[in-house]
Amino acid sequence: MNIALWLERTARSMADQPALFVGRDCVATYGEFSQQAMAVAGWLAEQGIGAGDRVGLFMKNVPEYLIAQYGAWALGAVVVPMNAKLHAREAAWILENAQASLCFTSSSLHEPLDNVTDVRCCNVQGAGWSEILAKTPMAQVADRAPDDLSWLFYTSGTTGRPKGVMITNRMLHAMALGYLADVDEVTAADTALYAAPLSHGAGLYNVLHVLKGARHVMPETGSFDEKEIFELARHHMRVHMFCAPTMVKRLTEVAKEIGYDGHGLRSIVYGGGPMYVADIIEAQDHFGAIFMQIYGQGECPMCITCLARDDLANRDASGWADRLASVGRAQSVVELAVGDETGQGLPEGQIGEIMVRGDAVMPGYWRDPEATKKAIVNGWLRTGDMGSISPEGYLTLKDRSKDLIISGGTNIYPREVEEALLLHPSVVEASVVGRPHAEWGEDVVAFVVVSGALDTKELDAHCLDHIARFKRPKTYVVLPELPKNNYGKVLKTKLRDLL
Repeated sequence: MNIALWLERTARSMADQPALFVGRDCVATYGEFSQQAMAVAGWLAEQGIGAGDRVGLFMKNVPEYLIAQYGAWALGAVVVPMNAKLHAREAAWILENAQASLCFTSSSLHEPLDNVTDVRCCNVQGAGWSEILAKTPMAQVADRAPDDLSWLFYTSGTTGRPKGVMITNRMLHAMALGYLADVDEVTAADTALYAAPLSHGAGLYNVLHVLKGARHVMPETGSFDEKEIFELARHHMRVHMFCAPTMVKRLTEVAKEIGYDGHGLRSIVYGGGPMYVADIIEAQDHFGAIFMQIYGQGECPMCITCLARDDLANRDASGWADRLASVGRAQSVVELAVGDETGQGLPEGQIGEIMVRGDAVMPGYWRDPEATKKAIVNGWLRTGDMGSISPEGYLTLKDRSKDLIISGGTNIYPREVEEALLLHPSVVEASVVGRPHAEWGEDVVAFVVVSGALDTKELDAHCLDHIARFKRPKTYVVLPELPKNNYGKVLKTKLRDLL
């Protein structure tokens, strides 16, 4: 089933329901949203683009993003979203690899990309966009099979060229239904606020908000601005957001500074990187029980596990502290296991590679059979993440397998050390990597961002109070900030380069 049918159905039943907003201003109802998307579909067909063809989206968070996306889907085309923070040459490489027929752009990104690619670029904020929307809408949404591609997602590429994850209609349906079953409810009274890139996790969640007829709000600044987010939450109410853990930390810090209590914020789903226990406790202490955590990958988008609202908020529950350090239990649409290096399942409590299978798992990487063969073994997606599963089914992440530190034959998981470092009041951020050592194989190096002066002897004593002696860092490197990619993930490759 074509995922664009959800927009068509909502437009039929709730044509006058406000749909797309810039800040406080409504720019389209669901009826208008659907009509404009179908006009885009008709225009794309006039350009010779058809079902299965790839259409790029290189835009900031603007309402036209969703109109172009659903227009491409209605035609049966495959969207190729690209983070607006990418360099134009990086976006051009993705378009070439995807063999895209056309790319929709927003104004500030149009000329830089148009200058470096042969793919035709269409500016959704340019003079010709109104003419496209005035086209006769396509009569009906194209038929698509569940396993037909709908979204070609390129991984962030922290260790080389990104790979194109093939996301099907079935996967998007599974992701959305898993969200409604396991993560949170959504109604037409709710608001999705897009302060994170639509090209990534935040954008994936648009489909279930379309299904339920919720509002879609783009901040006027087009960026992550904490005070603007708070103002929009107070105005729209019942606001849902997807945030990276670093964004949650920033929201908490600014809210405490200005005395904002979270009025209007209903749900914040976080994921995409490690959330440290100290940070989520501080966030909940201030905002209350509005948080949920998901764990997923592009290869199984947003729906491997969920740590539910009650699991996070109920401090009286037995084992609450351990659960808080986990990423929750398997979502309804997947099977979850932990395996050894051969892919054989391991007993509860043992650490191994996290594996997942089900309708939400990708069929493979675009034009990369070798990478596909390595990633999917006997039907299981091998995530490359290490973890263990408790008897109650809670998955605790350790680290990426490539980030594991082996010192003197003993495994050290960087996240354990990072958690301990962040308990120190002067440590703002921390990231731990292994460094080659002639005798021990590797030793532990901690990169930290601190507030004020820091005595490393004091920090060393602090670590000894919280973790085993062999796990403590042998070296502490103070940085003004940690290097991150466009999605806010710490680039440990860059930290290793610094060594």
